[in-house]
Amino acid sequence: MKITDLLKYSASGLLLAAAPVAFASPALAIDWSSVPGKDIVMLYPGQTSWEWNLTTADHSAADKFKAGKNCIACHAGEEKTQGDLMVSGKKAEPTPIPSFPGHVVSNVKMAYDASAFYIRFQFKEPASPDTKMDPKAPTKVAIIFNDEAVKEGVRAGCWASCHEDNSSMPTANGANRTKYLMKTRAKLTRAGGGDALKPDADLAELKAAGYMQEWWQARLTPPNKAEAIGGEIFDTRAELPGQLTSTASYADGTWTVVMQRPLAAPAPWRPLVEGKPYTFGISVHLGHSDKRFHHTSYEYTFSLGQGTADLVAAKQ
Repeated sequence: MKITDLLKYSASGLLLAAAPVAFASPALAIDWSSVPGKDIVMLYPGQTSWEWNLTTADHSAADKFKAGKNCIACHAGEEKTQGDLMVSGKKAEPTPIPSFPGHVVSNVKMAYDASAFYIRFQFKEPASPDTKMDPKAPTKVAIIFNDEAVKEGVRAGCWASCHEDNSSMPTANGANRTKYLMKTRAKLTRAGGGDALKPDADLAELKAAGYMQEWWQARLTPPNKAEAIGGEIFDTRAELPGQLTSTASYADGTWTVVMQRPLAAPAPWRPLVEGKPYTFGISVHLGHSDKRFHHTSYEYTFSLGQGTADLVAAKQ
């Protein structure tokens, strides 16, 4: 059976901070002390992928996942233990990094006003060796999110666009292949989807239906530099300039990072509307690490102003 068929078992499925932009100032006016937050644990995931999650020989909960149980339903509270196991090299990590931490905890807050959406990360950066992978950014923090149009994202968050053939994954074979979503491929197998895309008409139909993940990343350098980039994940991960800004401060080993973008932005940016549920995951790269050598969370939900999501953004 092809992995694309397995979804039928599902119960469901950044510009420099200093750069002057018209909507950069409101973040300074957010009263973060009045906004509720949530501590989210990011684990080191090793070489685990969407396909790995569906393979019983690799993932003991694969049958539960294929039957409709989402990742966090099984693994909430296990992140620290799982991260320690992966980072040790004892499971799903052929090239462990000595002394790399197994997890990172960030407090996350969300807010919005009449024109923009804001997310604040606050985390104490654990001691980490210099991996020398990304010479430009010592630390990076990111969010990936989608709505119900990406059913695999609802079920698995960041893992929806992580495949066996992405760069530094088991079947990449040296290819510099970014994150992508499964339905953009003509065929998806245990080895991944490769570079064979569906016909242009099919891709256009997926795009029109809102099938994409949005990603934001802030590249951090102490004490207060935050370079923000972001865009979409579809058939590849593409940067889309001009919408994101970020600010950051670093004190006593703790980062406080705020990223923002307008509620309404031109396509393919996703419109952000009150009361609608979105699924998200967050990640952090430490010690100049890059690509899959990061720490990432399971899937959570957020909404603006109202709803029963894990995080409800506070209106300012």
